[in-house]
Amino acid sequence: AALALLGGSVAALGVWKWLGKKMVQKKMEEARRTRDEGLKKMAKAVQQFREQVPGVQRDAILSLPLLELTGRLQEGSLSPRTVLYTYLEKALEVTQQTNCLRHFIPECEEQLQEIERHKEKGLLYGIPVSIKDHIGHKGHLATCGLVQCLGTVMEEDSVLVKVLKRQGAIPFAMTNVPQSLFSYECSNPIFGQTLNPLNPQKSPGGSSGGEGALIAGGGSILGIGSDMGGSIRLPSSFCGLCGLKPTAQRLSPALPALPFQPCPSSPAHVPCALGPMARDVDSLAVCMKALLCQEMFQLDPTVPPIPFNEQVYSSSTPLRVGYYDTDGYFPLPPCMRRAVKETRCALQAAGHQLVLFSPPRIPYVVTELFFKTFFADGGRTWLNVFTGDIVDPGLKPQVNSCKIPRLVKKLLALLLKPLVTIPPPLKDVAMISICRSVKEMWNHHHQIQEYRSQFITQWKELQLDVVLCPVLGPAFTTGYPRKLLTAISSTMLYNVLNFPAGVVPVSTVTEADEEELKLYKGCCDDPWDRTLKQAVSGAVGMPVAVQCVALPWQEELCLRFMKEVETLSRDK
Repeated sequence: AALALLGGSVAALGVWKWLGKKMVQKKMEEARRTRDEGLKKMAKAVQQFREQVPGVQRDAILSLPLLELTGRLQEGSLSPRTVLYTYLEKALEVTQQTNCLRHFIPECEEQLQEIERHKEKGLLYGIPVSIKDHIGHKGHLATCGLVQCLGTVMEEDSVLVKVLKRQGAIPFAMTNVPQSLFSYECSNPIFGQTLNPLNPQKSPGGSSGGEGALIAGGGSILGIGSDMGGSIRLPSSFCGLCGLKPTAQRLSPALPALPFQPCPSSPAHVPCALGPMARDVDSLAVCMKALLCQEMFQLDPTVPPIPFNEQVYSSSTPLRVGYYDTDGYFPLPPCMRRAVKETRCALQAAGHQLVLFSPPRIPYVVTELFFKTFFADGGRTWLNVFTGDIVDPGLKPQVNSCKIPRLVKKLLALLLKPLVTIPPPLKDVAMISICRSVKEMWNHHHQIQEYRSQFITQWKELQLDVVLCPVLGPAFTTGYPRKLLTAISSTMLYNVLNFPAGVVPVSTVTEADEEELKLYKGCCDDPWDRTLKQAVSGAVGMPVAVQCVALPWQEELCLRFMKEVETLSRDK
C-alpha cells in the first residue's frame, strides 16, 4: 500500500510538473502572438502613411544626426509625423534582421497628436525614442524576459517616460533584453535571441542589447537603456554606438523595480543607472539636457535638482587625463588596447595632459564587492525569479553555480579565497562569493565605501579631471558571453564606484588586429583567456571603442571628454 501510495505521488508530481510546463509554454506563446500582432499593426500604420504621403525622402531623414533633426523639426521643415513613420518603417526592417523589438507602442500615435496640439515645443520635439523592455510605460508590460512578469501591465508611465513625453519625444518601441537582465547576451525564452545588425554571427551585447541592435541598425535615433554592470556600455561597444551610464541617482529610475533587486534597502549596494544610447555624443548631451529639467525634479524629489551644465560640456579647456589599457584582471584583445593607445596619443597631440593611472585591486572589486552584492544570499533571491520558468541557455552556467548547496559554497569560498586575489586570479570563484551573516553583509557595504574613498583619493592625488580606459570588445560571437561573465571587469568597476562612464567608438578591427589576436595569450593563457580569444575572433570591420570616466555627478565633464575623443577619432 505504501509503495502504491508513493508511486501515485510520484505520478501526480510528474503530471503537476507537466501541467506547469504547459502553462508556461501557453503564456510564452500568447506573449509572442501579442508582440507579432503589434508589429503587424505597426506595418499597417506605416503602409497607410506611405499611401497618404508618397515621396518621403526616407534615407535623407534617417541620415540626419539628432542635433540636425531636432533643428529641422523645431523650424517646421520636417513634420513629427513624417519622422515617426520613417523610423517605424526602418525599425520594422531592423527587427526582421535582428529580432530587437519586444513591442511596438501604439500609443505613439496619441503622443504625436498631443505634441502637434501644443504650441510650446520641447527640446526633443518630434523625436522618436526607443526604450528598454523594463522601463515602465503605461499599458505595457515590463517583462525582463521572465514569464512571471507577463501578467503585470504598468498602470502609469515611469518618471523618465513622462519627462521624455513632456519634452516632445515620442516613445515608439520597447526593445528586447536577456532573461532577468543579468547577462550581456541578449536572449530570453519568450522573445528569443537578438542579433548584432553589423554581423549576425555576433552578439549585440546586453542587457540593453535590443536598444544596441535597433540604433546600430538605423531603426532608432535615440534610446534609453540601463546599466548595472555594463549594460549600456557593452552594447554600445559591441554595436559601435555612444552610450552614457550616469551616476545612478542623476536620472529617475525605471518603473517598476527590477524583479531581481540585489540588497534593495542596503546603504551602499551597486545601483542600476538609466542612460541614453545614440549614434554620437551630441545626441547623448541633448538627451541629458532634456531630461535634467524642472519636470523631472518635481516628479521625483529623490533626483538632485542639478540642471545640465552647458558651460562644462562646451568648454575647450585642456584636460588632465588619467589612462590605463589593462585593469590587470581580464586582459582585453589587442585591438581594444590599441584603441586606448591611439586615443591617448591623439589627446596628447591635441594639448591635453596624460597621466598613467592604475586602478587598485580589481580582482578584489570583481569578487568581493561586485558579485558579493548580487549573490550575498548565495543567489537565492535571483533564483526565485525563475520559479516556474524556463531558464535561457545563456543563463544556465550562472543558475547552476547558484544552485550549489550553501554549505559547499561556504567551504569553496573559504578554500579558494586566497586564489582570487593573487595572479592568475581564479575567475569563476566570483560566482560563489556569499555573505555568511548580517554582520558580514554590513561589513561588505563598508568595504564598498572604503574602496570608493581609496579610488577617489588616488584620483585626486594625480589631480585628474577624467580617465581614459578600455571597454570589453569587440563584439563576442553569440553564445560566448555566458562563458565569460567575469570578463566585464572593465565596466563593472564603475558601477561599484557609481562614477559616470561612457563609451565612444574610435576605430574598427583590422586584419593586423586579427593577426595579432592569434598570438594573444591574455594574462596567463588560462581557459578564460583562450575562450576570450575564440569569442572575439572573426571580427574584422567590427567597431572598437574606448571608455571615458569622470567623478560622480560630473556627467557633463564625462560627455565633454567623450566629445573630444569622438572628434579626434573622426579627424584621423
